Amino acid sequence: MKIVILAGGGGTRLWPVSRKTNPKQIQPFVGNKTLLQNTYTRQRRGFKAEDIFISANENSAGLIRRQLPHVPARNIILEPIKRDTAAAIGLAAVAIAKRNPHEIMMTVGSDHFVKNEREYIRLIRLAEATIRHDPRQTLLVGIRPTYPETGYGYIKINKLYRQIGNDEIFYGQRFIEKPDFKTALRYVKSWDYLWNTNMFCWRVDNLLHLFEQYMPAHYKALIRIQGAIGTPAEKHVIRREFKRLKPVSIDYGIMEHTRKIIVIPAAYGWADIGHWRAVKDILAKTADENIVRGKHVAIDSKDNLIYSYTGRTIATAGLHGMIIIDMEDCLLVCPKEHAQDVKKIVDELKRRKLNSLL
Repeated sequence: MKIVILAGGGGTRLWPVSRKTNPKQIQPFVGNKTLLQNTYTRQRRGFKAEDIFISANENSAGLIRRQLPHVPARNIILEPIKRDTAAAIGLAAVAIAKRNPHEIMMTVGSDHFVKNEREYIRLIRLAEATIRHDPRQTLLVGIRPTYPETGYGYIKINKLYRQIGNDEIFYGQRFIEKPDFKTALRYVKSWDYLWNTNMFCWRVDNLLHLFEQYMPAHYKALIRIQGAIGTPAEKHVIRREFKRLKPVSIDYGIMEHTRKIIVIPAAYGWADIGHWRAVKDILAKTADENIVRGKHVAIDSKDNLIYSYTGRTIATAGLHGMIIIDMEDCLLVCPKEHAQDVKKIVDELKRRKLNSLL
């Protein structure tokens, strides 16, 4: 089995720390190690180094190699330009299929937090065994929701597919985009809605068949790339074909169409470190605790995330449930409830062509 760590995201909701030249996955938001380093270390608890691949953008290649110097160069799969997750996963699939067309591969995010790593690795191995038993399926690991999160996608499960020991695996029925709070609250109370982790498992020949069936333009480009892998023309062909591709997510391009989806419900203390509220929730031992990096003076202030990267002292009085990120060139201040809206700030900066802040 091969693990593909997806490390090509932009992390705009973690602005202003996450930028184009230093995206979130190569930043230390939780602890002293970067998100990518933590993810790689987690995979190494269950897999050999030669079985772990990094999928990333060419712009991040140098930073990734410095952070993970022991990863073999051939295990770093680089996109010349961003074309969303379908292209990134497809490129990883043909690179792996070139070596073994019947290999099983699983995608994991570089920005995930996992509390119970032993259970996490156990379920990945369960996913591998399940696909080995039925290689025509697409398998997803879903998380039992613990609160009404509106920033995650959900997947609705259906009848039981198979039981292995105490583990139940269900048929997937449909994907749901980020719901409003009222809908998310209903999902939490129901047994058949899970958080979508985007942890997918396929046999690579089946995945390429899905591309052929539902994304024929991508499939033709990927087959041309596969033919060039290992030749002097490899980089040229990848760059040429990626320029022709339209950006499409794997969820929209394939998952919403295929009927052969099975889901393992999991509970191992998972979170997607996709915005500042997630950082606060992961690090806080109590709901009222302030999470501080840098110098902070507090009067009647609680439940705040306050990060200073400037050396300046941040003083707060009567401040509750806020996010403050102090950088040399800008300052972010927003309520926790609006953590998702930081992406809108980045969109506005792009609109105003304030490129130095991106």
